[in-house]
Amino acid sequence: MNVQPDLDFIRSLKEAGGDTLKKCYQCATCSVICPLSKDGKPFPRKEMIWAQWGMRDKLVTDPDVFLCHHCGDCTTHCPRGAKPGDVLSSIRAYAYTFYGWPKPLAKLASSAKGLPILIGLPVVVIFIMWLLSGAMRFPTSEEFSQYGYQRFFGTWDFYWYAKNIFFIVLIMVPSLGLALFSSFKGISTMWKTMSEDAGLNKEYRPSVGQFLKDYLWPSLIEIVKHSRFRECTTNTDRVQGHLPLMLAFIGLAIVTTWSLLKNDVLGLIWPSLHGPMAITDPFKILANISAIALLFGVGVLWANRKKAEAEMNTQATFYDWFLIWEITAVGVTGVAAQLLRWAEMPVTGYIVYFLHLVSVMMLFLYLPYTKFAHLMYRTSAYAFEKYRQSVYATNS
Repeated sequence: MNVQPDLDFIRSLKEAGGDTLKKCYQCATCSVICPLSKDGKPFPRKEMIWAQWGMRDKLVTDPDVFLCHHCGDCTTHCPRGAKPGDVLSSIRAYAYTFYGWPKPLAKLASSAKGLPILIGLPVVVIFIMWLLSGAMRFPTSEEFSQYGYQRFFGTWDFYWYAKNIFFIVLIMVPSLGLALFSSFKGISTMWKTMSEDAGLNKEYRPSVGQFLKDYLWPSLIEIVKHSRFRECTTNTDRVQGHLPLMLAFIGLAIVTTWSLLKNDVLGLIWPSLHGPMAITDPFKILANISAIALLFGVGVLWANRKKAEAEMNTQATFYDWFLIWEITAVGVTGVAAQLLRWAEMPVTGYIVYFLHLVSVMMLFLYLPYTKFAHLMYRTSAYAFEKYRQSVYATNS
């Protein structure tokens, strides 16, 4: 077989944390240790070979790459210090850029060189929206106490739809929509090529209901339970960071949905529901618990990352730190905005809330190109693994 290595691909892996790749001499210790490895599928040994040979197309369509949880077991037991876990992480970083759309934005989010633009773009968009809203003033202490941040973009006489919500939706929905569309394009391409590489039955297509019931839903349950994280023996405390972080996002999504429903649907019928939630409100309690869980989770991930860099000489990369910075910014500015409202400090509160909107827009907009893309690609890989093991997929 004539292999033409993709040197640019190998170079990008080294820059993204896979700088130890060439130390691997195929002893297969990693495959003995990893619970993902099966007879005929020596994971991650085969991926290390493909990476050394620069076989990009094989790796970006390999579901096992996305099933890896970077638990560190293979890295701990590697006699050569090749750090297979870091190499696989760098492959995923490349894959998210490879599948990302639009390409310029995906490439921008892959390097620290693009950080000024990554931050500056949301800052400019939200500031322009603030100017266009006509609400270019800070509220009085009385207004701030009564309305909180519900008039950040001002108010108007149209009763059925709040001006503030209109501008927030105008900012956040397109950002999230672009991210979801990019994810859909990437996942569709990945699924198609994975099916072709696996030689699956092209004539069989499960119904939507069957796909949800047999493949997607069991995958989501397994992910929520963090079952595979618990199989790891080296970084056993990673669950302490990932699980509260995941639950925090679920809790905050519930609170956000209720806030919109309360103010912009039910509030039209019962005006007393307008305004910030009381501290004793069950949803407010859920919001505060979720915020604490988010900060705790990201704190654990932050500490684990610093520990890995100090004790295991893991390379510090933009790919690994960017999402940690983003989530930290969302959590810190969100909690600070609430505390400043309680302290009745409208000017500082509005500035911090502006930064909170910037950090949330960044989280949405760059979702498919950062580690947050695990949410879509890893879930898809879980579902594909179940699909390819089914009698329908393997029966040609």
